[in-house]
Amino acid sequence: MLTKLFHDPITLAAVQAVVAGTLALTVALLARWLQLNMEKDIAIALVRGLIQVVIVGMVLLVIFQEPVFVGFLILVGMMFAAAWTSAKRARGLPDAFRVSLYSIALGSGSIIIVMLLIGVLELKLTALIPVGSMLLANSMNTASLAFNRFRGEVLSHVGHIETALSLGASPRAAVMPYIREAIMASLIPRVDSLRSLGIVWIPGVMTGMLLGGSHPVRAAFYQFVIMSMILTVSALTSIIAIFLMSQRIFSPAEQLLLRSESGD
Repeated sequence: MLTKLFHDPITLAAVQAVVAGTLALTVALLARWLQLNMEKDIAIALVRGLIQVVIVGMVLLVIFQEPVFVGFLILVGMMFAAAWTSAKRARGLPDAFRVSLYSIALGSGSIIIVMLLIGVLELKLTALIPVGSMLLANSMNTASLAFNRFRGEVLSHVGHIETALSLGASPRAAVMPYIREAIMASLIPRVDSLRSLGIVWIPGVMTGMLLGGSHPVRAAFYQFVIMSMILTVSALTSIIAIFLMSQRIFSPAEQLLLRSESGD
């Protein structure tokens, strides 16, 4: 119906966004009815999300006219922003920003470069920025999950770790079970997403390509490429982040430094 009323694509998209946002406001009303005290946050999130994504769209319209190296500068800026966001989730963990930055830069940056060199990812701003940002976002989320789980595991097993240290185990050996748990837990969402690909959901890249008129099989192959890259980036980021962090929770005298806020 809307396509018959609005012929300009920008106007049509704006009206569609308003309709979708209006429907989403029902979530805020439901939250208010259930007394969840989230209606304000939901409403603000909807308004901010719309404004931010429109601004990004206008910025990209300008950026896409620039040389390719600008895309790399933007991705570097995104890496720092992602590291800062991930570090905020690593409450109580030492040197969290630096570890986040190293793990995100190495985990996502290395895969982006490899895929560019091989030719899987095109050296164009229209491919580099959207795909690169997608990989960075998943790298950030994985690092946050890994940090959160690792901190919880270590704090829950302080006695076991200190006993192992007292018996002569190295710090790495003492926390290795919890390193594995943190890495595994951080990768579960990525593995499940790949496992359910095409059955439970059709992701955004494939949807966008289909809406743009691409051949469905080509869109399917490219979506698999993106999901495989996301899993690889997530695994590398998680492994690097947790192994780097595991070195920082011990003193030079091999004493466990991480403690709960209560001091237990």
